[in-house]
Amino acid sequence: MIRLERPTRSFPLSAGLLLGLGLGGFFDGIVLHQLLQWHHMLSSWYPITSIENLELNTFWDGVFHSGTYVFVLVGLFILWRSGRRSHFRWSTGELIATMLIGFGVFNLVEGVIDHQVLGLHHVNETVPRDEWLFWDLGFLAWGGAMVVIGAMTMRRRHG
Repeated sequence: MIRLERPTRSFPLSAGLLLGLGLGGFFDGIVLHQLLQWHHMLSSWYPITSIENLELNTFWDGVFHSGTYVFVLVGLFILWRSGRRSHFRWSTGELIATMLIGFGVFNLVEGVIDHQVLGLHHVNETVPRDEWLFWDLGFLAWGGAMVVIGAMTMRRRHG
């Protein structure tokens, strides 16, 4: 007798990655831009030395937040749509792992592109300028650690 099994729907990794990217951006924007006020989106190019520069930076912080919001919305959409399918396999471990990877990738991409290549801003512009690089490198190390921990978690789950 031939036994037909329904295909198992695996966890949508893209949902976790997008949620992690968005949450990484939210953390950066909310904690570093707004609460700690260490930098703003364009604060190395347009230092917060005038109302005009503050308004310009606040606008681009909003554009940045809008992009991270889109990542979260698309991640939630993918997760919702996948979860409504029959035989969907929920996995808290894979969700956490992929969100860590996404958050870490956000830090790595943002840290390399915005901090180093374009010099739009640096992690902590409230410290002396000669210390900015150390904060930027710490941000990159933090992102790299999240990617490694997330990847190790995924690897353990898929042995």
